[in-house]
Amino acid sequence: MADRYRHSLRIRYGECDMQGVVFNANYMAYVDDAVDTWVREKLGHFEELGFDFMLKKATFDWDGPATFGDTLDLDLDVARWGNTSFDVGVEGTASGKAVFTATLVYVSVVPKKNTPTPVPAEVREALA
Repeated sequence: MADRYRHSLRIRYGECDMQGVVFNANYMAYVDDAVDTWVREKLGHFEELGFDFMLKKATFDWDGPATFGDTLDLDLDVARWGNTSFDVGVEGTASGKAVFTATLVYVSVVPKKNTPTPVPAEVREALA
């Protein structure tokens, strides 16, 4: 999609195993940071809008490794809107090569109460 958000980071030594390949768990941390950065860039302090969101499900499919020193590019967009949930699709690449794809299912919640609530219109508009 044309309006995908891109978040880039350099793979650090401590994020890799002895072969210089990123530990799988670190991909979740990368994606979590990318989603938070994207949403805050689009909405600012979204909690002040009465909006927060929690991860319900994450699926990853790996195509190849990211290694020490690579720049990992994460391209994100909303792949599906529900009433109280939305899916974020992520494609991770390094040097133009596919590393992984992920789908994250988030639930819109009332801040500090964590009860599901419809996704506000301004959130849909900002992330569309």
